[in-house]
Amino acid sequence: MKKIFFLLFLAFILWSCQQKETPVIFKEYDETAALKKQQNHEKKRMQFKLMQSKYLDMNQVFRAFNEDLSYFSEESYQALKPLILEQNIPSLQKSVQEGALSYEKLTLFYLYRIRKFESDSTLSLNSIIALNPHVLREAREKDEQKKNVSEFSIFGMPILLKDNINTKELPTTAGAAALQRNFTKSDAFIVEKLKENGALILGKVNLSEWAYFFCSGCPVGYSAIGGQTLNPYGRGEFETGGSSAGSGVAVAANFAVAAVGTETSGSITSPSSQNSVVGLKPTIGVLSRSGIVPISSTLDTPGPMTKNVMDNAIFMNAMLGFDTNDAASKEIEEDYFKNGFKNDLKGKRLGVLKTLLTDSIYVLTLGKLKKAGAEIMEITPPEISFNGFLTLLNIDMKHDLPKYLKNNADKSISLENVKDVVKFNQKDSLLRAPYGQQLFEGIVKDTATLEELDLIKRKLNSEGKRFLHALKDEKLDAILSINNYHSGVAAVAKYPTLTVPMAYKKSGEPVSLTFIGLPFSERKLLEIGAAFEQLTNVRRMPENYD
Repeated sequence: MKKIFFLLFLAFILWSCQQKETPVIFKEYDETAALKKQQNHEKKRMQFKLMQSKYLDMNQVFRAFNEDLSYFSEESYQALKPLILEQNIPSLQKSVQEGALSYEKLTLFYLYRIRKFESDSTLSLNSIIALNPHVLREAREKDEQKKNVSEFSIFGMPILLKDNINTKELPTTAGAAALQRNFTKSDAFIVEKLKENGALILGKVNLSEWAYFFCSGCPVGYSAIGGQTLNPYGRGEFETGGSSAGSGVAVAANFAVAAVGTETSGSITSPSSQNSVVGLKPTIGVLSRSGIVPISSTLDTPGPMTKNVMDNAIFMNAMLGFDTNDAASKEIEEDYFKNGFKNDLKGKRLGVLKTLLTDSIYVLTLGKLKKAGAEIMEITPPEISFNGFLTLLNIDMKHDLPKYLKNNADKSISLENVKDVVKFNQKDSLLRAPYGQQLFEGIVKDTATLEELDLIKRKLNSEGKRFLHALKDEKLDAILSINNYHSGVAAVAKYPTLTVPMAYKKSGEPVSLTFIGLPFSERKLLEIGAAFEQLTNVRRMPENYD
């Protein structure tokens, strides 16, 4: 009996120690009043049903860092702010090489900052889903290897990943309860490349569940795992854009140096625009998709989301590589920042869409471009048909998701296809699918054949190219759009897009200029985008997140 009591006493001591190691910093709050306010929003999909995640315990997410953060004071944080906030990668690398900063301090700064804002119920953005528990150790290792690191290197830079991208350290959920325990045994190909180039994987960010191909008319930036992502420029007022909502929000709020997003049609461009960050959707095949939860093998691509164009180019270089497991992968020899950018718009031929000339911000921006020496060409693209677009996504996902679940998901995941996910969610729909799963149900019902799919793909691709024909016919360097207005067109044409902050509306909502180019013209788009960025210097930090 004494032995039993002794063992119980030891168990109690161990339990007590564990409780001390996990301080309750993140507390569930009453969101009734906030949700009531949201019901008056003019946009139906901003009338949220909930904000906080019912699955995530951020105290557990931060548990690995409690001891290190206990030695990192508010004074230390404030002292580092001028060296880190809004700084580009070369500036950060310079501070590290000069000894004013270290990769460990940089990582601690971001961890402290994430905890500071995400634990405040009046400022939380619900942007973080998971953090890499080994990242501080990895940062210290990078500090020991920092000699002769190029200022244009991703080495030692803390990076966040959209949570549909596989990492060995963390589960890959796509925001879905069905994949909550998806602890994959390998990294996505682009994550392998980032690590090879010395990047620090800080953690995973929230997203529109299943990359916003799950529920119909539901809030962008919502997932069962992560809750409702909020826009730092107008928390509950402005949409975050999606599906890479957490990527855009986290970069805008300076929670990391940069983030990876993914796009099928607008999912990098939209959140980049809504959060005043730079987002590049590359040509299909430039970056690998292996190890990424798919929607469409026809249209999917990852891409960099950053605070400036230079970082975007550096980030692109760090993810490049030919992937034998991705049928679309291309051998790319391009260096997206070699010899820097000229920052010169003289002689650049830019196509202007006549239908957008009613937008005063767009028109004002065109005047600035023209004054800087760009040649402005007004164009009127033909009317095109998007017939079959939904079928393309339906049938691609019907075939692509089972491949991911079989080849890239953790073996403990028993679900094999979309139909299995639908059935899983039906067992507790209030928790797992509070806004419904109409698009997943549509995938199950869609009976289009692979032959019909192939015809749809070819027709849509032809229609997209027809809309953007002026790029070739008029020898344009880029066509100028606003936000994600023409993301669908660029998607089906398989043309790259770069979005760069353009202005802020009177309400404070960000607006971006989007450059559309020919396939594999990413370097040219970045060059033009950098010149535009230098000309306008628009981006500013969200007011309450300095």
